[in-house]
Amino acid sequence: MISTWYGEISDALFAQLAQVRVLICDVDGVFSDGRIYLGNDGEELKAFHTRDGLGVKALRSAGIEVGVITGRKSNIVEQRMTALGVPFIFQGQEDKSAAFHSILDALSLEPSQVAYIGDDSPDLAMIHMAGLGVAPHDAHPGVQQAADYVTTCRGGFGAVREIADLILLAQGKLHQVMESST
Repeated sequence: MISTWYGEISDALFAQLAQVRVLICDVDGVFSDGRIYLGNDGEELKAFHTRDGLGVKALRSAGIEVGVITGRKSNIVEQRMTALGVPFIFQGQEDKSAAFHSILDALSLEPSQVAYIGDDSPDLAMIHMAGLGVAPHDAHPGVQQAADYVTTCRGGFGAVREIADLILLAQGKLHQVMESST
């Protein structure tokens, strides 16, 4: 067992984390708490945690790519992910598998080199395909059961940062990134 800020993890999980070359994320329930706020004039609001944003920037500065695949379309998601420098943004994806494979093809990676984090049933296929399937602490129980790792943080409250930290720790890059000004 290996001790981390988030508790102890197995040697096998640590080895899986060391193989990750891209983190692919769902958005609602992962980067946000899953709630969608609608205003009287039709405006849509979501809250994103800055810690998750720093996790994305840390991964990218360490040479690990990040992508998002979401079933909904939202200008808010496009703005936030673009601001974070996320190069792969797929929205309106009812079947997320095609986007998943598109990211792998663009990066010339195998599924074993992917960590995927999702919170509900549309994410199950990607959790099964990825070398490392991750679910936020408050994900649907069926998704938690399918995942290789369940975060200690809830979606929208640091779950992305947690998996980013663990990936960087397993690859010996956490302190290098923590000491930089990303």
